[in-house]
Amino acid sequence: MCWSVPGKIIDIEGNIATVEHSGVQRKVPLDLITDPAIGEYVLVHAGYAIQKVSEEKAKFTIDFFKTRGKNA
Repeated sequence: MCWSVPGKIIDIEGNIATVEHSGVQRKVPLDLITDPAIGEYVLVHAGYAIQKVSEEKAKFTIDFFKTRGKNA
């Protein structure tokens, strides 16, 4: 099973975004994203931003992972 993790784009330099996941920042290529913008949320899988997601869906998923992690 594979998981993609939602993160918020906090910076873009060329085709590389800095994406924040629960306080951790990573650099990820934007090759698969159309018109990315700072402040948008993306799903990151295998080191690439693979899809934009709404803030609502991103926060739901982040909260889900936090809750499941405490109960696991």
